[in-house]
Amino acid sequence: MTNEARRLFILDTNVLMHDPMALFNFEEHDLFISMTVLEELDAGKKGMSEVSRNVRETNRLIDQIISDASFEEIKNGLPLERIHPNAELESLHLGLLFFETEPLISELPASLPSHKADNHILQTGLALKKQFPERQVTLVTKDINMRIKSSTVGLHSEDYFNDRVLEDADLLYTGWEELPANFFEEHGKSMKSWQDGSSTFYELDVDEHCRWFPNQCLISQNDAGFNVIVRQVKNNKATLEYMQDFTNPNNSIWGINSRNAEQNIALNFLMDPEIDFLTLLGVAGTGKTLLTLAAALEQTLDENLYNEIIMTRATIPVGEDIGFLPGTEEEKMTPWMGALMDNLEVLTQSEGYTDWEKESTQQLLSKRIKIKSMNFMRGRTFQKKFIIIDEAQNLTPKQMKTLITRSGEGTKVICLGNISQIDSPYLTETTTGLTYVVDRFKYWHHSAHITLQQGERSRLAEFASDNL
Repeated sequence: MTNEARRLFILDTNVLMHDPMALFNFEEHDLFISMTVLEELDAGKKGMSEVSRNVRETNRLIDQIISDASFEEIKNGLPLERIHPNAELESLHLGLLFFETEPLISELPASLPSHKADNHILQTGLALKKQFPERQVTLVTKDINMRIKSSTVGLHSEDYFNDRVLEDADLLYTGWEELPANFFEEHGKSMKSWQDGSSTFYELDVDEHCRWFPNQCLISQNDAGFNVIVRQVKNNKATLEYMQDFTNPNNSIWGINSRNAEQNIALNFLMDPEIDFLTLLGVAGTGKTLLTLAAALEQTLDENLYNEIIMTRATIPVGEDIGFLPGTEEEKMTPWMGALMDNLEVLTQSEGYTDWEKESTQQLLSKRIKIKSMNFMRGRTFQKKFIIIDEAQNLTPKQMKTLITRSGEGTKVICLGNISQIDSPYLTETTTGLTYVVDRFKYWHHSAHITLQQGERSRLAEFASDNL
């Protein structure tokens, strides 16, 4: 192996199972794939899961790079540039990919059984470290125990960080910002205002350091209640639109009113036909599902903006899996849709209605609300649908992309979730698909985001959320 200044990264199987494009994310440094990893990739290629698809994609990339290469070329390392999607770029400088072409053996402590695949990878790493003492050899793995074992035998290891959207979940865009106390003193005199239909707009001068995003909300804490949405920032001028007040009983949505400023922002976005994609984050009891369903019913049944409501979610259990479920696709999904049923009950419990009227309403709603499984979404296109993706924090970025790209003309997509309650064992707050889309969509004029913080479920739920 040449280029001693370069680092040598040994890739664990779980890195390639998680992200096949990891091969291109180590800049000019060299990569090493052991025979054990190739064996584990071969064992994991069958099936329709996301992991199996990633394994097959990894196998295709490895096949591309070794095709037509002689044994000597493989032994000396193959340049990754030749299979990179942007291989024609002159600025592309990637390292070499090495394979275990000869046995690499090093002694492990007697307490580590040599027949385990993880320990074979550790043996390989220690052998490479001994063979190339002038190079920094690093094992890259997403397995915490593997990193612990690696440290105890003297092999440097790191997590795979490239899939992280942010360094810390606390840095995630919230969708709203509190205006400073001197905002009106600074901008009041130069601010222009005008009416367009029922909407009120404002224009003010901003400097080049202004970090407002499209559809970001600005909340003032003064008595005037100046709560606006940033519609555009261009040529050092910002256009703001005054928010509708959904706390007013006259502006109720299917009998629902907002109970706090964050819910009011959410309803403004949910009822805005110019917003095609909306993400609602919040802890349990902040009203994400109830507000979304109320807006969906209002715009589907009363305003006819959409012809159907589609609800789906990742089917990951909190405890033990209950196994296979009988029935049709919709019947199989029913146990996962308790939140939908609970909130529909709230929305249809109008005072003075007879049991027969309530039952008729439920039957009407069941015809316009469809429950779909994510497993059958690929290849479909949904036109004029109101799509609700519940528990979106359990989706990977790839799964999120698959679902959002199903939307056709006139479709609105709402993602609901709580990144502090991730049930998937392979995702964290910084790698979940929900964090990914919040960060990537914040620059688009037809998307919006709001993080709900104030619980409105009950005093018990609020206390539990804060103290448990």
